[in-house]
Amino acid sequence: MCLITIPLPSLIHRLGGPQVKQAKLMAQQHQCELKRIRRSRNWSLTGHADNLLMFADALRKDDEQAFAHLLNKIENHDAIATFQNDHIQSKLERLISQNPAITLAELMEQTQCSLAEARSARFRLDSL
Repeated sequence: MCLITIPLPSLIHRLGGPQVKQAKLMAQQHQCELKRIRRSRNWSLTGHADNLLMFADALRKDDEQAFAHLLNKIENHDAIATFQNDHIQSKLERLISQNPAITLAELMEQTQCSLAEARSARFRLDSL
């Protein structure tokens, strides 16, 4: 699994100093690195996709309003979206292979996926 780097220009101006310090500590707890790029006003967040998602969950639980900009940058990053989609697809395939009689509603409930994703996973595994 490769490291993902998310650029965060003008982070202190968008969040504020105390929130950035708090986010930096929380990032370290989730094996991510939130750091300033040299002496510029730009910052970057680096970590593995699963760690970045756990960090985002921790930020959301702490204070979603204060960290809204940072959460938006994490959740809308292309590599994170790809990871989430691949993760849901593998989870769907595993659930269907373990229990071929599982309903679409149960799949959607257990994986938080859409009806279209559940149907396509079911069709893909049934056609094999």
